[in-house]
Amino acid sequence: MQAQARPMALSPRRTLPVLLALAAALPLAAQAQAAWPAKPIRVIVPLPPGGPSDIVLRSAAEKMQPLLKQTLVIDNKPGAAGNLGASEAARAAPDGYTWLWSTDTLVTVNPHVYQRLSFRPEDLQPVMRASSFGQTLVCHPGLGLKSVTELVRRAKDKPMSYGSGGAGSPGHLATELFSSVAGITMSHVPYKGPAPAMQDIIGGVVDCGFLAAPTVLPHVRSGRLVALAVSGAKRSPLLPEVPTVAESGYPGFDATFSLVLFAPRGTPQPIVNAMHDALAQGLSNSAVVDRLRLTDQEVVAASPEQTAQRLAADSKTWGAVARRIGLRQD
Repeated sequence: MQAQARPMALSPRRTLPVLLALAAALPLAAQAQAAWPAKPIRVIVPLPPGGPSDIVLRSAAEKMQPLLKQTLVIDNKPGAAGNLGASEAARAAPDGYTWLWSTDTLVTVNPHVYQRLSFRPEDLQPVMRASSFGQTLVCHPGLGLKSVTELVRRAKDKPMSYGSGGAGSPGHLATELFSSVAGITMSHVPYKGPAPAMQDIIGGVVDCGFLAAPTVLPHVRSGRLVALAVSGAKRSPLLPEVPTVAESGYPGFDATFSLVLFAPRGTPQPIVNAMHDALAQGLSNSAVVDRLRLTDQEVVAASPEQTAQRLAADSKTWGAVARRIGLRQD
């Protein structure tokens, strides 16, 4: 009868290298995840405080901190259309303690517009398309316009102007995309933000503009502005009676923008997943959903893969618009 082979015992001299090799083979991301987060988490916002982006993030952060058991430090770093804050985030260590929260235009528009971009978009890893929002097409009531059809007819008959929150802003891009599909031309008057643009539309200095719904809503309700359409694929919950551009005779038109969470490229996937899940839970809170609705935003909470796909598609759309109108910045 043949004896069964006994397992070969490793000597201490041979055991140590084997154990060290096994330890080295453990995924570094899993090791990092086990300890993350061990200190406060910094989220760079390359926009001024107090805007819709801040409202969304701060609302969600209140619900995220108990889940993460760490403080989220929101660090506003405005400047250069978001490029300054993006540069800092792109250079940060990919350890899960620095994140970037911004409008999607940072990577869908700026690379097509700025000749000397201070960061590489590929150094920012998409984590979540958190919310979506559109723009509202408003005009001075003295024009007597009641619909998009009437606006297009007027713009083909005589010169018209529109105001925006600045070159490359969502309102600027939405108007130029609309002008392209409608076959019209309107003179662009850029302002330093949507509020001064709105004031000049109210004052009759410029005719119309695509502007953020929360900015124009009180003046639409008071009759100082006339809302003709919204730019997104769906009607705004703030102005449910106002049709979309697509419903107004331009099927397929969709100028929707997003708030997106990014991580420095190379952040371990388990940490990315954990942060994504915490933000998704924060955004799902009913109080947060209601607060976002008041700013004309809808929770999306897309996966990293879905977010990357949407950003790539929007970059193609807005890149074509930027090239068509020759939009370039130093």
